[in-house]
Amino acid sequence: MFQPGQTVQSTPRTPEMDAGRHHRAKLGFILMSTDPSAESDFNDMAPEGVAVYVTRLKTDDHTTNETLSRHIDHMADAASRIQPEARPDVVSYSCTSGSIVIGEDRVMAEIRKGAPWAQPMCLVQGVLDALHELGAKKLVVGTPYLDEINTAEAEFLVKRGFDVLDIQGLNIASGWDMGLVTPAYWKKFALEIDHPDADVIFLSCGGVRTLEAVEEIEQATGKPVVTSNQAQMWSCLRRAGIMDQLEGYGQIFKHPGKHLREISDLKVPELT
Repeated sequence: MFQPGQTVQSTPRTPEMDAGRHHRAKLGFILMSTDPSAESDFNDMAPEGVAVYVTRLKTDDHTTNETLSRHIDHMADAASRIQPEARPDVVSYSCTSGSIVIGEDRVMAEIRKGAPWAQPMCLVQGVLDALHELGAKKLVVGTPYLDEINTAEAEFLVKRGFDVLDIQGLNIASGWDMGLVTPAYWKKFALEIDHPDADVIFLSCGGVRTLEAVEEIEQATGKPVVTSNQAQMWSCLRRAGIMDQLEGYGQIFKHPGKHLREISDLKVPELT
């Protein structure tokens, strides 16, 4: 029995150690502080043995092109804080619109500064990876965003070679309120904006509850549905060498990732 004033002296032991709970892969995500949905989505999709590590950027709960542009200011620092001892295989900035406004190469270059051991990623790159993997050309896009962001997103997708048959937003400014829109409404919205000529329905934004509606929308339309968190997680898993074909999260998880963009030697682009 220990008595006050005594000094503890433990018996020497050799603990048994293994590769840890997350022995297959470790994924890191940089989220907006206002995002109520993505963390749960990532944990739902994470296969056995795959870690999900999250940090958050302090962000305004008023989502405009101007507020999104400020996310870059602390990107490298945020990347450096994601379990540096674990050295995640991939670190991704989890904001679709922010990736577009800032530019995916600039985002990934800042992540590489903070986490040089990881493959840098951002959400819109995961979306592009998924769209190319599915062979998509003609899109309809549903978002929760203000129309100034919808316009920037449409311009981005057209410059990347896609035909945007329609893009519609819910004109919600609050990041928190975006996460309150129900999965049932996202299904209704997707079916409203679908077009007979669309190859893929893209539901944009990492802070919304679209993942829960993917399967029902695919079954109703007979075409692939890409959502922000789904596409990002799929791309990050494939980049980490995880080829699991997950059930319940859309057709993209049946694909191995043959069309992932090779990311290497990133440099911060010149600002114009």
